Amino acid sequence: MSEILTELERRPGLPEDLRWLAAKYPREAWQAHVNIGGMANMWLQRHDMFRELGGVLTNVIADYREGKLTAPQFAQFFAPRLNFFLGQLDGHHRIEDDHYFPVFANAEKRLKRGFDILDADHHTIHEGLERNAETANAFLRALQDTDDKQRFAADAYADENTQLVAMLTRHLADEEDLIIPLILDRGDRGLGIG
Repeated sequence: MSEILTELERRPGLPEDLRWLAAKYPREAWQAHVNIGGMANMWLQRHDMFRELGGVLTNVIADYREGKLTAPQFAQFFAPRLNFFLGQLDGHHRIEDDHYFPVFANAEKRLKRGFDILDADHHTIHEGLERNAETANAFLRALQDTDDKQRFAADAYADENTQLVAMLTRHLADEEDLIIPLILDRGDRGLGIG
């Protein structure tokens, strides 16, 4: 795990000057808004899936470290879920960077800096995804080795996973605070996405 915190890990949330739409459309009012259907709902569901999968990976590594799962049980459960999580997250970020962020930034120029922040987050998270995959692969290889090497590799992966999930949690919340209020304010059709 990196000893130096990234900007994403230090950030307590979006800068206040980018939160004017979030103030107009607070989270607790989102589900009652007429424009919550379509893209906004899809976005929130996708993000909830990433949160859930991050939690599943965190829990299964804890179960293994606590001796609740054997190495083969762990590997059988863990590997496909990790691959799905990393692949889906990478694909999701590519679509956002290549399509949605430019559309949203063009629709509301005052939020462009926010989309630049989110784009930078994606690069940081991508580096975390690569580290996570490398550490996970080393851990899976170590499952064939001594107990000490397994424990060391499990600890290393758990640390890497904790860092990735923390970065992802901050990023998802900030992205929602920027995007969902914009969609609620303009609607899918008004943004040219529906």
